Amino acid sequence: MEKHLLIAAGGKGERMQTSGYKQFMKLDGKPLLLRVMDAFFQFDPNIHCTIILPDALHQDWQNICNEYGCQPVYQLVEGGPTRFHSVKNGLKHIPDNSLVAIHDAARPLVSQQLITRLFNFAKKFGNAIPTIEVADSVRMVNRAMNTALPREQIRLVQTPQCFHASSIKKAYNTSYKDFYTDDASVLEANGERLYLIDGEKENFKITTMTDLMAADSIFQQRNQKR
Repeated sequence: MEKHLLIAAGGKGERMQTSGYKQFMKLDGKPLLLRVMDAFFQFDPNIHCTIILPDALHQDWQNICNEYGCQPVYQLVEGGPTRFHSVKNGLKHIPDNSLVAIHDAARPLVSQQLITRLFNFAKKFGNAIPTIEVADSVRMVNRAMNTALPREQIRLVQTPQCFHASSIKKAYNTSYKDFYTDDASVLEANGERLYLIDGEKENFKITTMTDLMAADSIFQQRNQKR
């Protein structure tokens, strides 16, 4: 089966408290979006890449590609008003008989090992959702009340999430709902069983400048080990 990568890169990065867009901020001297592409092309140089980006940023992206010598090994798709609508737009360009990994541009530290496990597992079972255990105590808040939850039953969900393309495309053939917080929730709402695999703590989502500094340190440490 062909392997496809769908990168959701429409976030404005408001919590970064900067004037620029988060997906274009630099990790060890290179924009996050390019770092994500590098990770997947190192995994498979022949992977098919689709980038979902707001139309207003297409020229900025072209300028970045010109600056860094990025080859046109991707197709560009216009984003929508929400992540759900953006991914739905992107999936229209993915063949049914393929595997697709849907990933956020704000998670540039995904490892080759995790990508490999996700594609292998999804090929066999239909989907693969990376999660990590919760280290802290967890409480559910309902207005003025709060209740302790058993943390051993809680998982934090990451991307990339990998699917048989036909299944996730069918699931996205629906209207937006507030509880669609990721692609797995859309698939589950369509009656599909989700298969969780172990994610990685270093595969965190960059939402603040502190996150970016931590990611930069991890990235440099990885380079020193090579």
